[in-house]
Amino acid sequence: MKLLFDQNISYRILKLLSNDFLGSSHVKKEGLVNEPDRVIWEFAKTNGYTIVSQDADFNDLCLLNGFPPKIIWIRTGNLSTKSILFLLNQHINDITEFIVDSDHGCFEILKMKMG
Repeated sequence: MKLLFDQNISYRILKLLSNDFLGSSHVKKEGLVNEPDRVIWEFAKTNGYTIVSQDADFNDLCLLNGFPPKIIWIRTGNLSTKSILFLLNQHINDITEFIVDSDHGCFEILKMKMG
């Protein structure tokens, strides 16, 4: 599953990802740091990525333009890179189902599951 991490998530997450996320990238790696959200959106759409972000801008683009690309919106407040990785791994089955679901464009993670 190809994820494209927005600049509000550390590029270091790429080194920590499991094989479930092969092909993932970061806006820094793709030379898209400080590019407008629309440019990142088009890049993700053209290259088959699902965007992972902590801000609402990509969800707004999804509501305006439809999908692809799909959005994983982490709405938990600021988290460490390891905590974001933990969340993604915790929701791996849900994310996998979301990516193939043709009815939904945004997957929101609102809080960390405890226990």
